[in-house]
Amino acid sequence: MRPSEQIKNTTDFIAGKAPGFSPRVGLILGSGLGDFAQTIQDPVVIPYSEIPDFPQSSVSGHAGNLILGMIGETPVAVMQGRVHFYEGHSMEKVIYPARTLVSMGCKTLLVTNAAGGIGPNLDPGDLVLITDHINLMGENPLRGPNDDTLGPRFPDMSDIYSKSLRGQVLEIAAGMGINLKVGIYAAMMGPTYETPAEVNMARIVGANMVGMSTVPETIAARHMGAQVIGISCISNLAAGISTVPLSHEEVKETASKIADTFRDLIVAVATSL
Repeated sequence: MRPSEQIKNTTDFIAGKAPGFSPRVGLILGSGLGDFAQTIQDPVVIPYSEIPDFPQSSVSGHAGNLILGMIGETPVAVMQGRVHFYEGHSMEKVIYPARTLVSMGCKTLLVTNAAGGIGPNLDPGDLVLITDHINLMGENPLRGPNDDTLGPRFPDMSDIYSKSLRGQVLEIAAGMGINLKVGIYAAMMGPTYETPAEVNMARIVGANMVGMSTVPETIAARHMGAQVIGISCISNLAAGISTVPLSHEEVKETASKIADTFRDLIVAVATSL
């Protein structure tokens, strides 16, 4: 079965759970950011385990629900948690939820994550608008036969995080008094946190933060013609910058501390799209 046919089976199932509902914006919530889903009005909650061909997340802090509903006047589809390459999923499975969101009608994907800060101006708790990324995962999600019904064989990635939407998001944040910083995200495979040498390499090639997600989903969404906004929550300083050992509990704790600011920004952005 071609990927597009498989995705149609999935979207048909989801449509049956919310007849007539057509989301305009898709959100993918990263580690510790899943509580944002509580702001969705008139939610229809569908566990990933019930959705045909949907991969399951095994990581703490990723609830594993697809939530359909409204943020203001904007119909949204929200992934409360994601799957990662390091969990053992194929790249095809990692990008499957993002492809599903776009196939459901989401013209814009807002992708979030928790990341380690590299830049000297980044501190735990900062929110950073992603301007570009560096794929250090050793794999491209479009590798293999191309399904031309999803997108072209050689998609352009020169505006992978929409420049026009970035300007809009920065204006919204400034109007709310939120100090939204900007930076380049480097993705590594994980699940180990990066070594100090790897962090230094990422810094030298231009990254401001490092993580283990976002890049595959963003590539897949752009391949299908969607616009992407990426926002990182700096959950910790990367290895070699801080002397404190890194832990997933720290990631979730930091994300919870800025949950209110994050929620307010995402609501404002989603309702403007």
